[in-house]
Amino acid sequence: MNTSKLLTSKKRLRIAGLSIIAMAVVSALGSASPALRVAQPVRAFVAPELVATAQAHPHKIFRVILQGTKSERTVVAAIKHDVRGKGVGVRRMLGSINGASAGVTGAQLLTLANAKSVAAITLDRPVHLLGTGFSNNQQWPAAATVQQVWTNLSTGATPPAIAIVDSGIQANRGDFDNGARVVAQTTIVSNGSQNSPGDGYGHGTFVAGIAAGSAPGYAGSTPTAPLVSIDVMNDQGMALTSDVIAACDWIVAHKAQYNIRVANFSLHSTAPASLFWDPLDKAVEKLWFDGVVVVTASGNYGVAGQPTTVAYAPGNDPFVITVGADDIGGNVSPNNDVAAPWSTYGYTFDGFSKPEIAAPGRYMVGPVPDGSTLPVSRPGDVQAPGYMQLSGTSFAAPVVSGAAAYLLSLHPSWTPDQVKGALMLAAKAEPSAAQGSVGVGLVDAKAAAAVTSPPNANAALDQFLTSDPNGGTLPVFNSSAWQTVASTNPAWDAAAWGSAAWGSAAWGSAAWGSAAWGSAAWGSAAWGSAAWGSSSLAQSLASAAWGSAAWGSAAWGSSAVADTASKP
Repeated sequence: MNTSKLLTSKKRLRIAGLSIIAMAVVSALGSASPALRVAQPVRAFVAPELVATAQAHPHKIFRVILQGTKSERTVVAAIKHDVRGKGVGVRRMLGSINGASAGVTGAQLLTLANAKSVAAITLDRPVHLLGTGFSNNQQWPAAATVQQVWTNLSTGATPPAIAIVDSGIQANRGDFDNGARVVAQTTIVSNGSQNSPGDGYGHGTFVAGIAAGSAPGYAGSTPTAPLVSIDVMNDQGMALTSDVIAACDWIVAHKAQYNIRVANFSLHSTAPASLFWDPLDKAVEKLWFDGVVVVTASGNYGVAGQPTTVAYAPGNDPFVITVGADDIGGNVSPNNDVAAPWSTYGYTFDGFSKPEIAAPGRYMVGPVPDGSTLPVSRPGDVQAPGYMQLSGTSFAAPVVSGAAAYLLSLHPSWTPDQVKGALMLAAKAEPSAAQGSVGVGLVDAKAAAAVTSPPNANAALDQFLTSDPNGGTLPVFNSSAWQTVASTNPAWDAAAWGSAAWGSAAWGSAAWGSAAWGSAAWGSAAWGSAAWGSSSLAQSLASAAWGSAAWGSAAWGSSAVADTASKP
């Protein structure tokens, strides 16, 4: 955006404070905002993201508010003149701002943005009442303190888009402002089976609702965040790993266009893997290195609250934020919280402790399309038309995704490492939970928002980033170099992960260094060929395919069936 013209145009300065507001918005967006790199210069004040979106969608209709440099009637006349009267609908004259509301195409918006009579163009967004704009009748928003930041979202904080890599989203429902906040949808399903438009399975809509729903009584973690729906699952909850990787590629290609800064993966593969060779781990790492916060579910194959191997991508990747499911115990205090008995935790095959953090994931009520697979197959869990109750780490992950989007609305220049650091640093300790079962503790969105200088959560790993040998512009993780150092230096965990990464920062009741990188992680059975090459776990699951084990029956199934059969 050409801010110098805003400063020098005496006519625009007739709108009090407009130039100051424009500069403040640009400063808040930050130089790292992807849209700033693609938005063309314009005369009027227009948010760079809006300019970029208008460029990308020249025929899409945008509902906007136009502020003029002269009188409102002059603005209307200029609108009709500057776009030659083609298809512009002036909805209402707005005398108090010397302007009007209108419906314009993307191409017309760009034309008006350079008109001498127009000082500013902003989206005609929904307005919510302060304090009562968002509501949720459940306890989890208060437990995760997302409820405490909703007022800030009502008064101007603008989150980036969250990509939901799942079974699709039913966009045109009140949870998503009747489709206004689902800014893009794409389908990447290649397994040849039935895949209904929107969300034929129901899981993706539920996940999106927990992350960013806004319907009265069902508000999600960050109810104003835009959403991008990437459908990789058919109506039976089946996908191919290549489809999920293709979704990662799609995000990289379109993240600037839609300002995607968070990607939620409430799914996992069913082939046990080490990060040394798993392609899905490599794909989500590319997102992370490209500035997208990746949030994954730890999985629901835990048994009776005992630790096990966190075996599957992408939740086994050390860079991303892996989320476990917290049982809030019927109240918002963390003192009696424990991990849900089926929430997976433990070490990965490569010796990393997972999850890093927990979020409410038991007895969650969220939106589902009527007639989709989930409500049809589980009618006893339907709470109201279009809403049902489910449990799983699949639904803990989007709580954190929403919190990450909120942090980025406050600090758009933060890297994924910093977002991860702020969330972990601010997490609430849970003294009743088994060590490691909830990572460093329960997500605390309000406390994370107060962090101003977050530590780099992946500092110990970042030293092993190298240039892409294939010539790509993004770095890659040199896992072989990391393995050499880690396997030959028993003190590496304390020296590199604990002190260098965190200094004196405390992580709940224990230091993250010793909790994540203890000696138990580095035995000969913890990683390498003995761990995932010939192990009985690898043998028993090597032939497994994506599907019910990914997050169909196992996602909120056997152990979680009791959750939905008995109400708290």
